This record gives sequence, C-alpha cells and structure tokens, in this order.
Amino acid sequence: MKQQSGLLDRIENKELLEEVALEARVGKIAEMLGESEEQVVEALARGVGIGVKFEFEILPNSAELFPLKLIHKYKCLPILPAEDARIHVVSSWIPNERMTQWVYSITGKEVVWYLGLPSDITDAMIHSFGVGSGSLEASASEFEEIEEAVEENADAAIIRFVNEIIVRALDDHATDIHFEPQKTALQIRYRIDGDLIPVKLPENLVKFQSAIISRLKIMAKLNISEKRRPQDGRIRFVSGAKELDIRLSTLPAMYGESVSLRLLMQGSQPITLSEIGLTAAEEKRIEGAIQRPHGIILVTGPTGSGKSTTLGACIRKIRTPEKRIITVEDPVEYEIEGINQSQVNQEIGFNFASALRHILRQDPDILMIGEIRDRETADIAIRASMTGHLVLSSLHTNDAAGALTRLIDMGIEPFLIASTVEMILAQRLVRRLCTKCAKPAKIGKESLRESLRTLGIDAIEAEHAPLLKQAHGCDHCRNLGYRGRIGIFEILTMSEAIHKRIIQRASAKEIAEQAYHEGMKKIQWSGWEKVKQGITTLESILPFAQLETPE
Repeated sequence: MKQQSGLLDRIENKELLEEVALEARVGKIAEMLGESEEQVVEALARGVGIGVKFEFEILPNSAELFPLKLIHKYKCLPILPAEDARIHVVSSWIPNERMTQWVYSITGKEVVWYLGLPSDITDAMIHSFGVGSGSLEASASEFEEIEEAVEENADAAIIRFVNEIIVRALDDHATDIHFEPQKTALQIRYRIDGDLIPVKLPENLVKFQSAIISRLKIMAKLNISEKRRPQDGRIRFVSGAKELDIRLSTLPAMYGESVSLRLLMQGSQPITLSEIGLTAAEEKRIEGAIQRPHGIILVTGPTGSGKSTTLGACIRKIRTPEKRIITVEDPVEYEIEGINQSQVNQEIGFNFASALRHILRQDPDILMIGEIRDRETADIAIRASMTGHLVLSSLHTNDAAGALTRLIDMGIEPFLIASTVEMILAQRLVRRLCTKCAKPAKIGKESLRESLRTLGIDAIEAEHAPLLKQAHGCDHCRNLGYRGRIGIFEILTMSEAIHKRIIQRASAKEIAEQAYHEGMKKIQWSGWEKVKQGITTLESILPFAQLETPE
C-alpha cells in the first residue's frame, strides 16, 4: 500500500494534521482546500490505492471480532461482505502498517481497506456499540491489552463518557437528556423535536451508573452524598464554539437518582416571527398588537410549546434604541442584544412578582414576564399596562379563550381584563418533515375526510388538498422522518363583543365561539395548513383534535 496521497502534497502545513484527531482530519483538509469531505475521501483513497465506501453495513459480530478500544482508537470498522480468506475494513483515515498488523494478528486474515466519511463511521459505531462505548471500554477491567500497557483512569473515562453524551445530544439537536436508573440498567434518553428517543448505550454501562450520576452532580456543584432529596443546579458546558447553559435536576427514585438536563444554547441563532411558523397575515396581526404603546399580549400553551421562543421573537421585532425593554425570565433561554434581561431566583425570594415591583421603578417602556403564575404577578402586570406600559407574558392554558377565564380564576376583576388584554396567541409545536426523505402519502379520500371531520375541519377540504407527504427516514434525520419543529397557532383579538362576554363572566367555550364567529381560526386549521404545504403530516396534527375549549 502506498503511504502518501497526492492530495496531501497540496497541503503546505502537514504538521497541523498530526495534531488533529483521526476522525477530524478529513474535515480539516476539506476546510484547508475548500473541497467537500466526499472529494477529500476519494482523493485520499486514490492516492494510497484503496477503495471508498460511502455506504456500508457493519459485520454483525464486530464487537467480538475487534476489541472496542482499538475500534475507537483507529476509527475503523469491519464491514460486509464477510469472506473466509479476507476481512473488509472501512477507516476514517489512511491506514498504516501498524493498523494492518493488529487486524491480521486478531483475525488471522488478509485485510482489504476502504476509506469512508468519518461522520458515517462515527454514527455506525454509536448505532452498533452505543454512545461513549470507547470511553467505558477503556476502563473495563476485563479488557485484554493488545498494544503497550496503558493504565486508563476510571474517573477520566467517566468524564469522557458524560461529555460524549452531551456532545451527541447537541449534534442531534436534543433539548433534554434524561438519566433514568432501572433495576438492571441505566437508561438514557434524549428529547428530540418533542419526542423521547432512547440512546444506544454500551452493555457494561450499569456498573458505572453511580459514577455517572456523581459526575453530573459534581459538574453542577451539588452535594454528591445527598441522595434522599431532590437537588437543582447549573452546568456551563463548552464544546468547540458551542456554549451551553445546562439546568440539572435530580430526583430520588427506586433504583437510584433520576437526573434530567435541560440544554440551553447560549448565543443561539435568533428566531423571527416568520420562522416560528406564522403566516404573513398572522405575523402582520401580531406586529400590529406589539407596536401598541400599552396593553397586555399573552402567549399560551403547555410546557414545551415554544412560548418563550415566541416572546423572544416579539421582543426582537419591537426593540429599538428609543425603547427601554426589561424582561424577567425563569430561566433566560435566549440572550437578546440591547435589552435588560433578569432571571428569577426563588432561593432568595426574587420571583416574578418581586422582580416586577422593582422593574417598574426602572422606567421601562416594555416589560416581558416569563410567566404569570399567580394573582400577585397578574395584578402587577395589569397595573403596569394601565399606567402606559406594554406587557408581554405567557400563561399555561390549552387555548386562547382559556387565558381570559384563567385570569378571572386568579381573582382579577373581569373589567380590568377586558380593558388591558389586547391579544392572546395560543400555540403548539408539531414536527417538521425531513426535507431530505419525505415522500408522497398514500391516503384515501374517505380516510382523509374522516380525519378532517375528527379535526373539526370541513371535509370538503379533502377535495382541494394537494398531494400530502409522509415521513420516511434517512441519515439526515436519524431515520425518524422528521427534523425540527414548527408552530401552529390560534390568535384571539379583543373586540367589543368579547369584552362584553368577559365582563359577564362567560365561559371559555362561549368566548371561543364568539371569537370563531368573528373569524378566529382554530389551532387545528393552522395545523392543516402546514399539512397542505408539506411541512408536517396529518398524523402530527391529529392529537390536537382532542383539544376542547372548557365550559
């Protein structure tokens, strides 16, 4: 086998590559030469006289055939086809004589080398052996050392494993990580696009369970000896150019402590009103409301429905040097340049209500309250709007009309609500179809009509619907068929008729019926519009057919 590649001759500073990990070298060369990773892999393979494998299938008995430590060290995998006389291996980097010798010494077979994309090889390793398998395998006592004896520190292995779990969550765009001790295993799951996805893990993970939980608590500066009470903490995690603010929560469970991590990306890309899923007409209505000098704008929905994202988009839309904007949040999820953001701290009694009392002395023009949770906060928000401030906040209610009755239930006088609340935006998040693999959906007309009737939408829509799409699955979306989420909405704008119903203490259902009569579109209709546009699927919006405005 040749030991040099013509492509490597084009690189001026080859010493830089020696400092880069094997799996990162192809990407580094692509960056240096301004070429794609596929082009680099093909050029390297030609230069050393080996083949290329962009698609491959790992041998079923890989873990028995090759020690995991060496698989991770050299970033290579035995692949099909399986032959008696030879073994086929795909590698992230140009194989050397030492790699060929250890493959032969382990298998007794001649090796056929291929180069592949490092990202494909890494994904295949995780799929087959689990996240962090290399870190934990290196510290396992049963590992028989094949190369020179190197004592691995178990603590260092745990640190690497935890870091790999978090980095992989970042790569998969997860919002939460859950470590859940079971009777015979430690289960780890990512929340991706609203769904919980189990993480493939090494088989020997259970023996490291206590050490992993302790490592997480150390990172959050918590008391590792206290296992009987829940604890909360924060972790600042840096991975390359990415900086994470992680909120950690522990909860005693039957077989150990359950640990949940909420991942908040610092300096993440700001999201605009149009990017959250609003139509041009809906965006125009919201812009009209948030440009008013005073009043209350509410965003409603359950936990995880994107309320904070929408509020942040509204603030970014109306911020100007002439306006003083102050927020109080729990926690601060998105940093917004040019405004004053404050975070509640329950331990010292700095909650939404106490923060608002002080904020009003700061001469603000616009206030953003992360959530109205109690009467005291609602009272101050009402008072602020009546004294010439624009107030943006959120409420946990199922629909827009329910926010009005929720405020009444808190003890706010109906006439105060009617005179201050200007608009209510109810929202949910649905999964976006993966643009790489979505395919036409095979749905019969009668089945489609039945689904539309379930959603409360006129079945005639089935006749005018274009070809709908369905999820399929590919490497880009982790074979889920979906990648990312988008909002669906209903917007209630106040009118004289709705004012009267509020003052009469009408039910949420009566207020909603009045709003529908005046032209408000149901949240199910917003979802159907996204289905027709090929953004999401009918299956994704059908659960919202169960949403009923309470009496």
